[in-house]
Amino acid sequence: MKDSIDDHVALWSREQPGLDARVEGIVVRMQVLTRYLDRSREAALASYGLQWWEFKTLHMLRRGGTPYRTTPGVLARQLGMSAAAMTNRLDALERRGFVARGHDPDDRRKVVATLTPAGRVVWEQSIGEIEKLEQELIRTLPAKDQNALEELLRRLVRVTERE
Repeated sequence: MKDSIDDHVALWSREQPGLDARVEGIVVRMQVLTRYLDRSREAALASYGLQWWEFKTLHMLRRGGTPYRTTPGVLARQLGMSAAAMTNRLDALERRGFVARGHDPDDRRKVVATLTPAGRVVWEQSIGEIEKLEQELIRTLPAKDQNALEELLRRLVRVTERE
């Protein structure tokens, strides 16, 4: 059964005779799926008034477990950004009531960011939407194919993790 990528691969195979059509088809399909998931997640988050960067910051706080708190420096490293950029993010999330900043109860010299109850609620609602859309996509495949796809992707990820 053909998809839109088959036409793309056929066109480029004619234009570049040395092109590995299989590699092109795989890579472009992964790109299409990534864009689809990105757009779907952004739409789901928009229904909660969230942007992707806000969700990711709340997600990092939530994944740390109770009491859903960490330093801005740790958050910045987890998200691969500068401390200044993290300060701007936390300022915006604090204005929305999703994050509170204060001193670490164990070391008053440290500042910590804490997920507020409002932040936790919006994260839980939005993660539920995201999980639902991801499951709808993946569950179009039989369980055996899901398992095979997971293993193939794991093998590709391992290659990138070695670099």
